[in-house]
Amino acid sequence: MKIMFVCHGNICRSPMAEFIMKKLVFDMGYSEQVYIVSSATSTEEIGNTVYPPAKAELAKHGIRCSGKTAVQLKKSDYEKYDYFIGMDAANIRNMNRIFNGDHAGKIYKLLSFAGRGDDVADPWYSGDFETAYKDIDEGCRGLIKALFEQ
Repeated sequence: MKIMFVCHGNICRSPMAEFIMKKLVFDMGYSEQVYIVSSATSTEEIGNTVYPPAKAELAKHGIRCSGKTAVQLKKSDYEKYDYFIGMDAANIRNMNRIFNGDHAGKIYKLLSFAGRGDDVADPWYSGDFETAYKDIDEGCRGLIKALFEQ
C-alpha cells in the first residue's frame, strides 16, 4: 500500500508525518507492506529541506529525515497512491481541487484516525513543534491500527 502525507509546504507537518510513520511501521514490522512519502499543495517551498525546528523535533525522538526536500502534489499522484493524508481542512480542500475531487475515497484528515476532527496545528505559525509531533504521532498510530489491526 502507498501513503502520501500532505500539508501546505512539505517542510514541517507532512515530512514529520512521513518520517514518524516510517519509524512506526519499521518498529512494528510493517515496512515491507507500505510505501510512505509526503508532498505539498503549494509551490513556495519546493526543493527546500525540512524546516530546521521540525528536523530538530524529529531528532529528539531519534528520527532522521536527511535528504528530504519539498515536492509538489500532482494530479497524476491520485492514481499512484492508496491514501492521501492531510494535516488540516485546508489541505483536504486543496487536495480535492488538485485531484478534481476524491472519486475513490482516498483523502483523509490525519487526526480522524485518532478519533478527532481537529486539525494538526501548523507549527510554522505557532512555533510549537512538540504539540505538532504529538498530534502527528497520535494520528499515525491510529492510521496503523486502521490499516493493520482491524
